[in-house]
Amino acid sequence: MGLGFKKSILFLGDLAFLHLALFLTLLVRYDQAWRAHWPAHWTHFIVVFIIWLLIFYINDLYNLNLKAGGRKFSLLFINSVVLSSSLSILYFYLNVQSSIAPRTNLAIFIAFFIVLFFIWRALYQAAIHPFIPKNNLAIIGFNRQGQELLQELENNPGAGYATALIFHTPEELDGLVASIRDKSVHTIVVADDFGQSEKLRQVLFDCLSYQITFFNFPDFYELITGKIPVEAIGPNWFLENLREGQKNYFNFLKRVVDFTLATLIFIVSLPFWPVIALFVKLSSRGPVLFRQTRLGKNGTEFKIIKFRSMRVENNDAAPTVAGDTRVTGFGNFLRKSRLDEIPQTINILRGEMSFIGPRPERPEIAAELEKQIPFYKTRLLIKPGLTGWDQISGDYHSPSLADSLVKLQYDLYYLKQRSLYLDLTIVLKTIATVLSRAGR
Repeated sequence: MGLGFKKSILFLGDLAFLHLALFLTLLVRYDQAWRAHWPAHWTHFIVVFIIWLLIFYINDLYNLNLKAGGRKFSLLFINSVVLSSSLSILYFYLNVQSSIAPRTNLAIFIAFFIVLFFIWRALYQAAIHPFIPKNNLAIIGFNRQGQELLQELENNPGAGYATALIFHTPEELDGLVASIRDKSVHTIVVADDFGQSEKLRQVLFDCLSYQITFFNFPDFYELITGKIPVEAIGPNWFLENLREGQKNYFNFLKRVVDFTLATLIFIVSLPFWPVIALFVKLSSRGPVLFRQTRLGKNGTEFKIIKFRSMRVENNDAAPTVAGDTRVTGFGNFLRKSRLDEIPQTINILRGEMSFIGPRPERPEIAAELEKQIPFYKTRLLIKPGLTGWDQISGDYHSPSLADSLVKLQYDLYYLKQRSLYLDLTIVLKTIATVLSRAGR
């Protein structure tokens, strides 16, 4: 079964138990008269349900790799409960037209749902998830790509694939058809075509009658990781997958949203700029704003603008590292809250940046990376952004060669798949990152 199916089960279960929590709340409060109170309550609580489900999503509680009851899962759920409860209270107290005042009802509802949620998620993991059949997988070729694929499958158990067969050499292909039938294999990934072997092509054709889903390595790697394996693709990949001419409507709509939202944020935040500026000046000597040359779309250089978060003294302008002592105390707060990036609304208004896209790199760093990483310049086909697919991956990636390669894998995925839905996903995940103060 696919990831979408499993996540749908979790979502529908959460929705059902939200309703059950409301039912139990009304039953406790009104006994047999609960039916009379249901319509008025449900009309308003459906908004509460949407709030809770949305917070669950941005807090990654539909991540199939999270173990229910585990420490990380519990922390994410506690964070979700606090935020969802606060927004639910705010909704009811701002909704002056509400015919109910559920101060007690909301508290009872929250208590019921906390208990029901843990029961439901534990039930799913123990009694439902094991019986959802895994998709048995065969890997053809055990080269470096095949080994990397096995590692990614191990890192993503929630993907629902079980490696049933591995074919190391062309000679082993003689038993491919019989093996996939015996092992009930439904998916075949070709990590090595053995030099475009005619034998491989023939046995794959023989598998067609068994309703097998075929993937080449780059496509399957992209499916389970959300990255493009740069070292496994060639120039033809870009010609086949980057249909820039079909993105004109999306690009226009994105520019409208960027301009409108940047204008709104600039106007709303402007009264706070003097306060932030004062604290920046008090934190250390130097200018309030930090300006640095970065590369934009098609390699065009521009000056990125931020509130300064680092000391100027003895600053060699090297890329930031974990625990960087150049970051001031107030600068650390600005970075964690992303407030240091508010002046970049000016860059967005100028059309130099977007809210979502690859992070803009310094020209001298990009020049070195272009020499060492294939297709690095392709990330410049679109505007850089305040946040992006790489930034919500959960890992910090430095400008080092290894990390830059991973960043490019995420950037190419966004370049290929970018859409309003993906942009919305990135926005919601970014909100979760800011709320968890996980920035650097």
